[in-house]
Amino acid sequence: MSGLHFELRKTFGAARLGVLHTPRGDIATSAFMPVGTAASVKAMLPESVRSTGADIVLANTYHLMLRPGEERIARLGGLHRFMGWKGPILTDSGGYQVMSLAQLRKISEEGVAFRSHIDGAEEFLSPERAMNIQRQLGSDIQMVLDECPAWPASETDIEASLGLSLRWARRSKSAFDEQDGRGCFGIVQGGVFPHLRRRAAEELIAMDFDGYAIGGLAVGEGQSAMFDVLEATVPHLPTNRPRYLMGVGKPADIAGAVLRGVDMFDCVLPTRSGRNGQAFTREGALNLRNARFADDEEPLDKECRCPACTNFSRAYLHHVVKAGEIIASMLITWHNLTHYQELMSGLRAAIAAGTLPGLVASLQTSDGP
Repeated sequence: MSGLHFELRKTFGAARLGVLHTPRGDIATSAFMPVGTAASVKAMLPESVRSTGADIVLANTYHLMLRPGEERIARLGGLHRFMGWKGPILTDSGGYQVMSLAQLRKISEEGVAFRSHIDGAEEFLSPERAMNIQRQLGSDIQMVLDECPAWPASETDIEASLGLSLRWARRSKSAFDEQDGRGCFGIVQGGVFPHLRRRAAEELIAMDFDGYAIGGLAVGEGQSAMFDVLEATVPHLPTNRPRYLMGVGKPADIAGAVLRGVDMFDCVLPTRSGRNGQAFTREGALNLRNARFADDEEPLDKECRCPACTNFSRAYLHHVVKAGEIIASMLITWHNLTHYQELMSGLRAAIAAGTLPGLVASLQTSDGP
């Protein structure tokens, strides 16, 4: 057994309230996973991340295999000990980063050959190696290796890419080999084509994964098309396994996806925005570089419990952003991750109370970055 168990506690339409039980702790769903790409959630200490309400973080196979290397992390006690995070960790397989960052990619049935974006070194990533790297890292949830086609792409190209991803998924599952206490998620690809998404879901379900991710979205297709794909995909996924929408996103996107039956999310947006002086608040996204905040004595968000809001004014945050002080990234990132966890808590409460549509509608009309 994998050691993962998804408990579905309540539904409201397609939306789901649940808990993903893991040996390293429970994950309340709907869940947002802060991104710790290189074994670090940027500008945050592990205990600071935990204080926001996060149950799980995400790290990345591609980045860690290149630096410092999975074997070194294994020698140093595994990823949890290495980065000081005691809760569950999900590791992406690196397929998206190979597409977006690597140089001179060459995809074959065996895997993908590429040059590192760091030093140009030749590398090769196969489904088997992706799973072995994640095994050495010691992550709790491992993702299959898939191909992530660029947007836009023709139906013919997407169908060919999907076929490869499904064959890689089968090899990934075989290489995973039911590791004690860990789980493996398949990834549903298929572009914006409903029949391909359905095919992917059906074939992956037959492989019996511990959870099912939806990949290849938030790459330029727009919110409406993304929601259409979710409506065409999610009903074909099993109700007794978690559903994970990869790389999404803005609060309105997350809320709309929860309404359509998605359980788990990750995105660099709250941390990247924090490093660039942008804060998510209940009144919308605020650019703290703006001169209108220079004399603003109000907290960033009166209802927020984070240190940026309870100890500092908008004027101070504007000052440290303009001055390029490191504390600006720390405080605004802390705030943004807290805001996202409060968003998830609010979504869970709305599912329980049957008030989700009103909350989703209010988020759809709020300002985003």
